[in-house]
Amino acid sequence: MKNQFPFEVPFEDIAAAPDKYISSVFSCLESEFLVLPKGAGFVDYPIFEHGYEALKKATLGFTKFDVEKEFEAIQQTPIALIVMRTMLGFTPPEWAYIATQKGAVEITQGFIRTLDRKIRLASGGRMEFKGDTKEKVIILINTANQLLSGGAPKVDSDKIHRLEKVDTKDGGQTIPNIAAMGIPYAMLLYERFLGRPFAGHRDSVSDLIGDGLESHIEEVLTNAGISFRKTKRAERVGGFDQAPDFIIPSEFNPQIVIEAKLTEDDGTARDKVTRIQHLGELSRKSQKDGKPGFEVIACIGGRGFGVRREDMRKMLEATRGKVFTVKTLDKIVECTRLKEFKSK
Repeated sequence: MKNQFPFEVPFEDIAAAPDKYISSVFSCLESEFLVLPKGAGFVDYPIFEHGYEALKKATLGFTKFDVEKEFEAIQQTPIALIVMRTMLGFTPPEWAYIATQKGAVEITQGFIRTLDRKIRLASGGRMEFKGDTKEKVIILINTANQLLSGGAPKVDSDKIHRLEKVDTKDGGQTIPNIAAMGIPYAMLLYERFLGRPFAGHRDSVSDLIGDGLESHIEEVLTNAGISFRKTKRAERVGGFDQAPDFIIPSEFNPQIVIEAKLTEDDGTARDKVTRIQHLGELSRKSQKDGKPGFEVIACIGGRGFGVRREDMRKMLEATRGKVFTVKTLDKIVECTRLKEFKSK
């Protein structure tokens, strides 16, 4: 018997036997967690290694931390500043916060994020840091030197300090040894376990990961000649406390809204289901003179949505069965009210 999807049957059928329709959606969910987009600013290993070697040379194999020599090395090979941050194990805002506490000048999150991205986009080549930027970079270097030289302070047994890593635990004593001898594989694996491989990069390209699904939707709507308004992140749109990803035909006369949601985590999936439920509530409240409000369509992807059956049941109820995945996106026009707006 042919597998039926919820968008192919009347909602009454779904309400009467939701389990088989939940299973049909689960069967076509795909996960892309093994492959990530590089995105602008991705740093390939040879470039990172070049920065590492420049910093190693400037510190005489990490035995002597000299601000002036490090600053010149970072100007000559800017990626060395990213290497220094990686040694600390900090995000850019975390480094800025601690540097502000230790220095006399405030280093904002905006400044360090911009600097970090500028360096990653440049991917090599000398940079001249002057004036205010020079002062802040020197404060960052000074802060890193103090932390890397000092090592991890003692904390209570039920806590762990962020510097209690194989290379920074004992400060200036361990870094040269690690650099010269290599790191014990078990310790490397343990710290990778604590940090998750590619976690920082995944966070930095989270928008690109979501954009892939939205691009598929945009292509389908364009090919069908359907008028639509694609909203921007955090954009304010009248009538919605949080703008949906697509509004058809426009925000001035919303007849259909489409939410594109992708997640590899079941906890995050629950939050996204709640968002779709909220749109369903808004749709019911927008009914006038017995006429239905705007149609809510969900386009989802990622293994996070394939964990909790109850969450999927709620999504099917909120959208009245209009739940699509990348595999079923080719049916979105003919199986929803989108066909009313098709012009091609």
